[in-house]
Amino acid sequence: MPRIGSVIGLMLAACASAPRAQPAAVPENLRVPDGQPLLLRAAARGAQIYTCKVKAADPAAFEWVLKAPEAELFDQSGARIGRHYAGPTWESADGSRVVGEVMQRSAVQGAIPWLLLRAKSNEGSGTFASVKYIQRLDTSGGVAPSGGCDAAHEGAEASVDYSANYDFYGSR
Repeated sequence: MPRIGSVIGLMLAACASAPRAQPAAVPENLRVPDGQPLLLRAAARGAQIYTCKVKAADPAAFEWVLKAPEAELFDQSGARIGRHYAGPTWESADGSRVVGEVMQRSAVQGAIPWLLLRAKSNEGSGTFASVKYIQRLDTSGGVAPSGGCDAAHEGAEASVDYSANYDFYGSR
């Protein structure tokens, strides 16, 4: 007769390896269209890079504007599997890439917003070749600085640490 601990361990392993449905906590406007299986979940750790620029709507004022993310991507075991950078682009260690465009966003208190993105282009034949949608979830940090952007600092850059989970959906 199997021990209870090993049965529970097997059940947990089976659940962890099965592609999960979208969690209930994801806002409705960020849900991926039906028929798009989860291909990969990657954890990102890095920075959001901001540049101090003149406000378009008010040339006498200045604001921090997102220049680009710079982050490393990790799989669920903690192994580095790629990087995330301007575009926004996600590049796998296998050389495949997906560039996204924001479709929807959902504000988060004290962190950069959660996003739903659509693939604008894909390159290569690896991990990101068939990605159609990307969700940015579980964000922490990354918010533009609240001060320090004025005429004396025009062009200055600020790097703000952030982390997030990225879920990649598409065809298998």
